[in-house]
Amino acid sequence: MWKLLLWLYLINGTLLINHEMDSAYWHEWKLFKLPGKMTGFLLLHFPLFFLILAGAVWVSHQSIAGLVVSGMLSIGGIFAFSIHTYFIKRGHPEFNALVSQGILIATLFVSSGQAIVTFVLFLQTFCNDSIFHKY
Repeated sequence: MWKLLLWLYLINGTLLINHEMDSAYWHEWKLFKLPGKMTGFLLLHFPLFFLILAGAVWVSHQSIAGLVVSGMLSIGGIFAFSIHTYFIKRGHPEFNALVSQGILIATLFVSSGQAIVTFVLFLQTFCNDSIFHKY
């Protein structure tokens, strides 16, 4: 199941990084009223991208840190879909391009699957119930 989590993590990380590239195109800092404009937006992404990449290493090592970051990434993906859907429904033109919406929808599905696998592995790690060790 750890191999499945690693692949879901890598796919989701790739989708979210591409979403953030798309966010730069749409000037997301304006949508969220972030300070620092483009410079602040770019600086914010250094630690975020580092955490995504480090999380892949931690998941590949089957560590608790990997499960924690995997959970954070999957929640982040579900949040990204949800908040942008909210803004689109409120009439904001950002992220209306087909590719933008495709990335967000794919992120929702992959994030949901990743969250389930992360939760099962979390239970396997912290619960000694044999039902979880059959998989």
